[in-house]
Amino acid sequence: VQLVESGGGLVQVGGSLTLSCAGSGFTASDRYDIGWFRQAPGENREGVACISSFDGSTYYAESVEGRFTISRDTAKNTVYLRMDNLKPEDSGVYYCAADPEFTAHTMLARARYLSIWGQGTQVTVSS
Repeated sequence: VQLVESGGGLVQVGGSLTLSCAGSGFTASDRYDIGWFRQAPGENREGVACISSFDGSTYYAESVEGRFTISRDTAKNTVYLRMDNLKPEDSGVYYCAADPEFTAHTMLARARYLSIWGQGTQVTVSS
């Protein structure tokens, strides 16, 4: 299983970006919940948003609730992260991740335990 992120870039405060996480290597029986995480320089990697492969339930970090929206296109094996009203503190490298042992409900706070990661995409919010 491989995850590839795209869509990062430089944006001004208050702007928007949409990140994509494309998955490959899945079999027809695989069901992976996907999460978005971010890491700023000198900081720990933190959970941003997760989505269930079972029913599409979504979970968000308090810091992004109401500004970020996670969604999925099952046919394309792609998960998106729409980010609105961006703030400088949203800057960092954004990663998508998955693990067969964790559900969307539990993975948000357990970045260190997840086994499948993309390479990351940089988001910079300038003030």
